[in-house]
Amino acid sequence: MKILSLIIALPLAGALAIGITRNVNLAKKLALVIAAIELLATLIVVQQFNASDSTFQFVEKQTWIPSLNIEYLVGVDGISVLFLPMTALLILIAIIASWHGAQPLSRLHFALLLVLEAATIGVFSALDLILFFLFWELTLPPIFFLIGLWGIGPKRRSAASKYTLFMLFGGVPLLLAIIILAINHATQTNGTLPHDLTFSFQTLLDTPLSDNLQSIVFLLLLMGFAVKAPLVPFHTWLPTVAMEGPTQMTALLTGLKLGVYGILRFAMPLAPSAAIEYSWILGIFGAITLIYGGLIALQQTNLRRLLAYASVSHVGLVIIGIASLNMPGIQGAIFQLFNFTLIASSLMLLAGFIQQRLGSTEILHMGGLAGVMPRLTCFYFLFALAGMGIPGTSGFPAELLLILGALLAHPSLGITALAGAVLSAAYMLSFTRYAFLGPVIQNNVRQSQDLRTRELALLCVPALLIISFGFFPNSVLNINQKTVEVWLARLLDQPALEGDDLASN
Repeated sequence: MKILSLIIALPLAGALAIGITRNVNLAKKLALVIAAIELLATLIVVQQFNASDSTFQFVEKQTWIPSLNIEYLVGVDGISVLFLPMTALLILIAIIASWHGAQPLSRLHFALLLVLEAATIGVFSALDLILFFLFWELTLPPIFFLIGLWGIGPKRRSAASKYTLFMLFGGVPLLLAIIILAINHATQTNGTLPHDLTFSFQTLLDTPLSDNLQSIVFLLLLMGFAVKAPLVPFHTWLPTVAMEGPTQMTALLTGLKLGVYGILRFAMPLAPSAAIEYSWILGIFGAITLIYGGLIALQQTNLRRLLAYASVSHVGLVIIGIASLNMPGIQGAIFQLFNFTLIASSLMLLAGFIQQRLGSTEILHMGGLAGVMPRLTCFYFLFALAGMGIPGTSGFPAELLLILGALLAHPSLGITALAGAVLSAAYMLSFTRYAFLGPVIQNNVRQSQDLRTRELALLCVPALLIISFGFFPNSVLNINQKTVEVWLARLLDQPALEGDDLASN
């Protein structure tokens, strides 16, 4: 069974069914069922995935545009496979979280969430660069409308336009790099244009690329992916969307870091020599993003804006891990990307619940929340501690690996990573002290309701996963270990680590 195609097509079919369904309640239930089936299907992929095989699995190939050799080519490996269930879980949570809040045009809202799910899973599974770019761009329309139509701020339409313009700007260097790679393949094989173009990721990995072209391709890909990651100075769209967009949409954008995945999946292996040569630039960008995001978060008085800058800061830490070019750093980076979907998105959902009850997430309108909303506070403390990398949560092994990788690569990177961890604790604990502890000052806080049963059940899933992966991190690390070993071997030009010799190392 072509399960990856099924996983991509199912949400699209669900969105179409919702579009022709006139009953709003039926449309909601249909969206919920489709999202639940999608999650189950992605878990089946993970269950059947062979972690000892470093190659792409569940590969499906079909000619799409023969004249340009563009194919429908999908597959997953140890780097990408876990992001399928994480995407499905986030979409399911977003549907439940917006069950009563998506007004008006509820059917359109749930249909757009399913379209976004299909496009995002397509990004994680595409192995043809044009197909990848198609899915990459297809994430823009649903996000634009979800922010513009259901945002909670007065400038939501401006925020939607800002996000879209940033992403379109980032798409230009991506497409240019893809075209350069395809033309280079035709040139290297003494072929003719356009008949001998190829956009297959696996084929382009084996196509020689001159040092000059590698530098151009790497920098173009890095620029395109840095916009969506986001890295400083391309980060300004995220705080804007966090303040103006709907909570569930902001949770998705902070939880799914497609830009960082793109750097790891495409930018580094397609231009390995340039990636090594410019790894110091990547490390500097990561360090600047880490410290800058943390310092700005330290000054915030609004929880949603604080979480947005915290997300930017943590992206910088992941980039430092990638720039370290060693096993702990890369595995820590993948683990932290995995954590984003659990920790960052859950904190943003909690901020949304507070916004619904108080009408604001400004610290002046809060204070004493722990006494009035103990259940919400318990979940907040768990997710906040996980974000700080406290032992017993999934954030600890990820940050430990990232810091170790940075220290092994260069002491300055390691010190920067440690400084970022201290900043993370500072801005989270500082805000928590004023917002959740102390006496109740505001009447609306005193009259607020704690988490409802639906909201409580919603947060239990990521909470249990955070604790489970905190105590059993190998359940995540073992899945990508072989793939990361081959990824590093290819990047560092060590073919002896491939094939049968891989197991002995």
